[in-house]
Amino acid sequence: MKIAVSSSGKDLNAQLDPRFGRCAYFLIVNSEDMSFKVLENKNAMLGGGAGIQSAQFISSQRAEALITGHCGPNAVQTLNAAGIILYTGQAGTIKDLVKACQKGELDSSTAANAPLHAGTGGQGLGGGRGMGGGRGMGGGRGMGGGRGMGGAGRRGGGA
Repeated sequence: MKIAVSSSGKDLNAQLDPRFGRCAYFLIVNSEDMSFKVLENKNAMLGGGAGIQSAQFISSQRAEALITGHCGPNAVQTLNAAGIILYTGQAGTIKDLVKACQKGELDSSTAANAPLHAGTGGQGLGGGRGMGGGRGMGGGRGMGGGRGMGGAGRRGGGA
């Protein structure tokens, strides 16, 4: 079976990278003989859509299963549509996880375990301060110039 794994490194002793769409590498492992190829995740730095693009990439590699940590709803939908078996919530070395999958020790899932746009750093859409910066048009000076109508401010009197 061809198993894709989100990886933090380039060999079977590397730790799983929990971020599916923004992982550093994908290892495509043949579980029969543990041969593998390393693929850099070129979607990791996308502003948005990294999960969907990564899911399409995994599908194009003809992976039959994916082992990862967190996977958002759009990526899960794409992986499910491609018929890829999904194992989320995992941690450990690539070698141990592939062996556990081969032995049937991992539970598959068809649901997301990360929120939408989870890997974008929590800034959401916009992230700015708005258009005006809170300064308004009048500069807070009013129209009258502050001169008023009254006298000099003293009342007569004497010394």
